[in-house]
Amino acid sequence: MHRRGGVGLAAFDRQEQSKRSFAQLSTALSQTQVDNLHSQLAHFRTALSRFASTHRDSIKNDPTFRHAFQQMCSSIGVDPLAGPRKGGWWAEMLGLGDWQYELGVQIVDVCVSTRERNGGLIEMSELVRLVSKLRGVHGGGITEDDVLRSIKTLQPLGAGYQVVEIGGKKMVRSVVKELDEDQSVVLAIAQVEGGRIVEDILIQKKCWTRERARAALENMVHRDGLCWLDDQDELCGRAYWVPSAMQWDV
Repeated sequence: MHRRGGVGLAAFDRQEQSKRSFAQLSTALSQTQVDNLHSQLAHFRTALSRFASTHRDSIKNDPTFRHAFQQMCSSIGVDPLAGPRKGGWWAEMLGLGDWQYELGVQIVDVCVSTRERNGGLIEMSELVRLVSKLRGVHGGGITEDDVLRSIKTLQPLGAGYQVVEIGGKKMVRSVVKELDEDQSVVLAIAQVEGGRIVEDILIQKKCWTRERARAALENMVHRDGLCWLDDQDELCGRAYWVPSAMQWDV
């Protein structure tokens, strides 16, 4: 009986020793992996710093180069244009966080300055055109993708900046209110009609009653500021104009 107990205790001791050995080996391997990871990150950071110092101006001023750079970073889960708070040292090293926020300020400038005429809804291509004009030749070209990314940085402001799709076109909304279904229909048809719309068009194309068509248009004029009323229209006597669907040369 004692002999069996001795063998059992010895086996138990060997098992405990094996556990300790495996634990030590695991710790050593983990530390080695951590050290290797730190080394790789250090090399990567050095390489990115070198890349930034060489190509910073191209990233800021060349939309095609900037898009390719963003795609490359997205493939490895990095967003260097997210700004210092979200991008950390990536944004600081590349100096692009301020560029992104500067673009955001220019977007706000254009949206606010045009809100009186379009009710806070502007077509994406028109926004890109006006912001590019505001930036001037020395501000570098921008793309729709740049605007989309900057609008995301504006969301914490709670001012309602959002991209919506109406009639297959991207529109930027800069007011805190949702478009109802009838408004979306009117805006989509107005884009096809060049901005001008009358009750009969809604009645013919959407089979609305005249009361529904008039209520939708009047609400967009008086409640939402998305339409202008022309009560001296040469063809119908009463027509509505949707500024966000019109072409402007300013």
